Amino acid sequence: MGTISLEKRDSLYWLGRYTERVYTTLKAFYDYYDQMIDREADAYKNLCQRLDIPNIYESEEDFIHRFLFDPNDPNSIFTSLNRSYDNGILLRNEITSDSLAYLQMALDIYAASSHSDVPTMALLPVQDYLLAFWACMNDNVWDQRARSIIKCGRYVERLDLYFRLSFPTKEIERTLCKMTPRLKQCGMAYDQEVLDVLYARVRENLLHTPGWRRECARLLMSLITE
Repeated sequence: MGTISLEKRDSLYWLGRYTERVYTTLKAFYDYYDQMIDREADAYKNLCQRLDIPNIYESEEDFIHRFLFDPNDPNSIFTSLNRSYDNGILLRNEITSDSLAYLQMALDIYAASSHSDVPTMALLPVQDYLLAFWACMNDNVWDQRARSIIKCGRYVERLDLYFRLSFPTKEIERTLCKMTPRLKQCGMAYDQEVLDVLYARVRENLLHTPGWRRECARLLMSLITE
């Protein structure tokens, strides 16, 4: 297992984070989209608040289009997918061209979906391609440390979103348990005390106390110390 430069390690970590951000945020978006269709007041504003992004949108329709497709919105899902692909390009030799091809197909579908009359339906294959990417990457990345860095980024992002979006506690604990061995294998410095506190919060079910989920999301951001 060779040495991984700081620059390459950063790209591996953020490849994992951005790819998971697209997948999980899309999944959450569909739930809020149903609420918007049902004319539930402030549904999109609630999503912005939970994701801790500024509400720069003028209406539900503006939010749907820009949050999904605007390449100039730093918080849009399309921007995250582009960042995922950019990191994949830099890591072509590590993840292989086969894995990168699934990100390319996801990006192609995503771009084409912006012209659809029903973009939420048109975007469904994107999630399938991202799952195929993870399967292909897992099979093709031989360097265990590189694979662990990517997966560490994946689970850190998933955990952050699960905290913010109030996913079930069992799903949060499962993700925390998946993240921990990758964190220990990837060689990145982390704060063990923060990790212990996160486990304690989840296992004591303090997430049901108002404000604990947000606190856990903030704690998570201080877990990686380099």
